[in-house]
Amino acid sequence: MMDEGIELIREPDAQRWTLRMKDLCDLTGLPRQAIHFYIQQGLLPAGHKTGRNMAFYGDEHVERLKLIKKLQHERFLPLKAIKALLDDQDAAFSAAQRGFLVGVKQRLDTLGRESEGEKSAVDADEVIARLGVPRSDLDRMIEIGVLGARIEDGRTWIAEGDVWILQGWAEILRLGFVSELGIGVEELALIQEVVQDLFNRETLLLASRIDRLPPERAAQMIEKALPLVHTFLTGFHTAKIRDFFASLG
Repeated sequence: MMDEGIELIREPDAQRWTLRMKDLCDLTGLPRQAIHFYIQQGLLPAGHKTGRNMAFYGDEHVERLKLIKKLQHERFLPLKAIKALLDDQDAAFSAAQRGFLVGVKQRLDTLGRESEGEKSAVDADEVIARLGVPRSDLDRMIEIGVLGARIEDGRTWIAEGDVWILQGWAEILRLGFVSELGIGVEELALIQEVVQDLFNRETLLLASRIDRLPPERAAQMIEKALPLVHTFLTGFHTAKIRDFFASLG
């Protein structure tokens, strides 16, 4: 039976497909089971199988695995969010455009620094104890991909920059929305999906105009535009709610 997630070809490109599964494990520090799981979940392209138990991979598999590992273990992103990001990049940007974006990233100020290196981690149990958030809500957030986490030595760690999610949820609990209206953590996933759809549209717009400016100017415009976009989002949402109630007479 053919291994799941592996494409069968007769003769792999000797220069492009030079690595076996053991090589991927050695080069990335990931176990075989994790790599197969990433293939099954669509995070990693399929290998090229030349026989029943022989598959070959290339340098692009190594780079993709290192990126997945970084996003998951250093940036605390859930696999669902990682897949969405990778899919967006693959669909919207050519190799040349991605190179341009790397140049923009290097010139970003706050955003550029925040996207480099490992995020500071905090103990999730200490956070929810301080905020009064039930452990079951934390577990559900992690399960549905609203919050990324890392489990080490029986402790759950989240990125310090993601504490705002738990703080916001604690405020929802305090206001009684959960107990009185039955609002659950799943509603956060709905908001996340709306933002993802907006981001998808933004990337398509960016891809169509990305090469009109030099990287340094593009970086300046992104940093200045983000606060304005957030202002428009808040304003439009507030206006929609206001207009809805005004229409009731």
